[in-house]
Amino acid sequence: MSYFTLAAIELSLLGLLAGLAGTLIVLRRRSFFAVALSHATFPGGVVFAIAGLNLLLGQALFALVLVLLMTLLGKVPGQGRQVTSGVVLSFGFALGTLLASLNPGLGIPVEALLVGSPLSVSGGDVAATGAVLVLALGVLALTRRRILFHTFDPVGFAAAGFKSWPVELIVTGVIAAAVVVAMPAVGAILGVAVIIGPAATARVLTSRLALIPPLAAGIGVLGGLVGLWVSREFAIAAGGAVGLVIAGLFILAVVARAIADRVGHRSGEFATVGGKTPAREG
Repeated sequence: MSYFTLAAIELSLLGLLAGLAGTLIVLRRRSFFAVALSHATFPGGVVFAIAGLNLLLGQALFALVLVLLMTLLGKVPGQGRQVTSGVVLSFGFALGTLLASLNPGLGIPVEALLVGSPLSVSGGDVAATGAVLVLALGVLALTRRRILFHTFDPVGFAAAGFKSWPVELIVTGVIAAAVVVAMPAVGAILGVAVIIGPAATARVLTSRLALIPPLAAGIGVLGGLVGLWVSREFAIAAGGAVGLVIAGLFILAVVARAIADRVGHRSGEFATVGGKTPAREG
């Protein structure tokens, strides 16, 4: 299988995953958490690169440590989730940079943790992304009702006698897994954009909750494949092209929504005569 085909499959799988993990991030307002997690897993990849082991496994294990650390810090009185995420982001990224500077011979593998490359993914990377997609789909299919209840009515959720930590664990696990498997293709810097961007775009285009995941998945696949085509046709970095295309789709969605809202507002004005709505005939 050619490297271009592998890249297309990987980006398509990440696009589908954006419909699941990205929707959770957007609806539960975990964008900064995802950013923090993607950057803070840097040390795990560096340590495993030094040891000559699989970088993706190192990042996954370090992500687990960071999730536990965030959970503990989140229990400190007066410290919100955003503050905790900021502390973990700074710690993880600083530690990764320090370890990388102490081992300059690692070179490209460490840089790949930050920027990634869709054209350099392996069959193992594609398999890992596919496994996470299937697992996330199965878990969310079983727990979607409880997750939605907790997302939109946490007070009612607690009053109904449900515990919050299982939902938090599931949501955090799905987000962390999606962020980690996106690393080989788009790295820590663009990975979050590829996961969150499609869901954010879908949220702009529709207010119907049931439509957001499939619409986000479609936007994610489209953005990935168009970005890959642009990179090949114009000989530019594939990861950067994908990120720009997804950002462009988001901007187009915002502009289209603004125009639609303005047209609708003007239509409402034209339907009013003398400050009153005309009576219907008949």
